[in-house]
Amino acid sequence: MISGNENARQWSSATWEEVRDLDRARTVAILPVGAIEAHGPHLPLATDVVIAEAMARRGAEALAARGIGAIVLPSLPYTTAEYAASFPGTISIRPTTMMALLADVFDALARQGFAAAAIANAHLDPAHLEALREASEGAALPVVFPDLTRRAIAARLGDEFQSGACHAGRFEGSVVLAERLEWVRRDIARELAALDVSLSDAIRAGRKSFEEAGLDRAYCGDPSAATADEGRVTIETLGSILADAVVEAGVVAVAE
Repeated sequence: MISGNENARQWSSATWEEVRDLDRARTVAILPVGAIEAHGPHLPLATDVVIAEAMARRGAEALAARGIGAIVLPSLPYTTAEYAASFPGTISIRPTTMMALLADVFDALARQGFAAAAIANAHLDPAHLEALREASEGAALPVVFPDLTRRAIAARLGDEFQSGACHAGRFEGSVVLAERLEWVRRDIARELAALDVSLSDAIRAGRKSFEEAGLDRAYCGDPSAATADEGRVTIETLGSILADAVVEAGVVAVAE
């Protein structure tokens, strides 16, 4: 099980001996995955990473409360982000590169005897999601990937998220306010008009970029309605989604 040392719950701050001493056969390694891409004129390029890290941290806490060991891996910030590729600051890599990197990470975890891996993901680019699915299915150890685009999961995340008009809007903005208040350009967010454009509908209609979808400033939804209080509630929900998926998969033994 995870020790009481908080540093040992985070891979980055743990020592190698602390990882060695984990009950790795009863521990899930959680990988936060995001993207570096445009999120309006008010949110940071690393918005998806911020959300994934919050989901992973809260998910690990929720698992520990249920008697399941968990440790949060360093975040993976680069992936395919072609919809935002024309916006300065966005960094998009090939899906094959992403899948190869994930395969190597999962191989390393399997060699070290971890029971399973879980993905905390907040980036919804279709090619990215497909890369995560394929990498999970072919991994060297069990991988739990709760896909936020699945209807039953999306229903837990509020009206804006379900509408698909949620890129850098109220949903994402609220989480970043809760996690990285100093990173939000709040004066700009307050002045942004709500943009009721469903990015998910645009993707299904064959649009290939934010511009084609009508997101000329790389946002949709209602940025001005975001609040830190809502963000904290959303983080709790995201953590529960991750913990529930791990428990339901039955890939890690519960401590007696």
